Amino acid sequence: MLFNPTGLNECLQEWEDLEKDYQQVQETHRLYKHKLEEVSRLQDSCSSSIARQRKKIKDLNESLQECRAVVNPEDVNKIDEIQDSIKERSNVFFEMEAFLPKKNEVLDAHFNFLLVWYYCTLTIRESILINNGSKIKGWWVFQHYVSTFLSGVMLTWPDGELYQMFRNQFLSYSMYINFVQFLQYYYQSGCLYRLRALGERHNMDLTVEGFQSWMWRGLTFLLPFLFLGHFFQLYNGITLFQMAQLPEWKEWQVLMCGSTFLVLFMGNFFTTLGVVYHKYMDQDKAKAL
Repeated sequence: MLFNPTGLNECLQEWEDLEKDYQQVQETHRLYKHKLEEVSRLQDSCSSSIARQRKKIKDLNESLQECRAVVNPEDVNKIDEIQDSIKERSNVFFEMEAFLPKKNEVLDAHFNFLLVWYYCTLTIRESILINNGSKIKGWWVFQHYVSTFLSGVMLTWPDGELYQMFRNQFLSYSMYINFVQFLQYYYQSGCLYRLRALGERHNMDLTVEGFQSWMWRGLTFLLPFLFLGHFFQLYNGITLFQMAQLPEWKEWQVLMCGSTFLVLFMGNFFTTLGVVYHKYMDQDKAKAL
C-alpha cells in the first residue's frame, strides 16, 4: 500500500526517505553504465579478435596448401592435423559470434543500393530536362554520375575495421546532404511559385532559368549550408586518405572513395563559386539598368 503523507512532518520524513533512495538510484545507474561500457568494450574486443584470427587462419591455410606439394609424407600429416583444427576452430568462431551483437551489413547494403538507385534516377531526370531545353550546368549532371559511382563503391566495401571506422561519419554526411537537398528543393519551388504568380513561368516548368534580385534573399540563406556540405566532402576525403596510412588498410575502396570525395568537393565548391559570381554580376547589371 502506498504511503500518503498528510501532515508537514510526515511530508518531510517522506522527502528524507526519498533523498536516501535517490542516492541509491544514482549509484545503481552509475554502476549500470560502467558495466555496460565494459560489456561494449569486451564485445568490440572479441569481435576484432575473431576477425583477426580468421584473417590469419585464412592466410595460414593458403600457405599450408602451397607447402603440401613440396614436403615429405610425415609433414603432410602435420598439415592435415592443422587443417582439421582450422575447420573445428571455424565452427567455434561461429558459435562465439552467436552471442555477439549482429552488425548492420544488410541495412548498410540496402542504404547504399538506395543511394545508387536515387542518383541514377536523378541523372535520368536531368537528361530529360536537358533534352526539353533546360539549361543545367554540365557539372551538376556529371556530379550525379560521380555520386552514383561513389555509392556503388561504398556498396562493394566489405564490412571490416576501416569500414566501421568510417561508417558513422558517412551516415552523418548522408543525412546532412539530404537536409541540404530539401533546402534546395524548398528554395527552387519557392522561386517557381513566385514566378508563376507573376505570370513569368508556365505551370509545367520544373526549373528556374535566369535570376532576379529578389532571389538573393533565399540564396544567401542557402549558400552557407551548401558550402558546409562541400567542406564535409573535403573532410571525408581527408579522413579516408588518413585511413589509407593505417597498417590495417587493405581495401581498395578506401582510396577510391577518398579520391571521389575530393573530386566532388573541388567540382561543387568551384562551380558554386562561379554561379554565385555570375549571379552577383547579373544583379549589378539589373541595378544599373
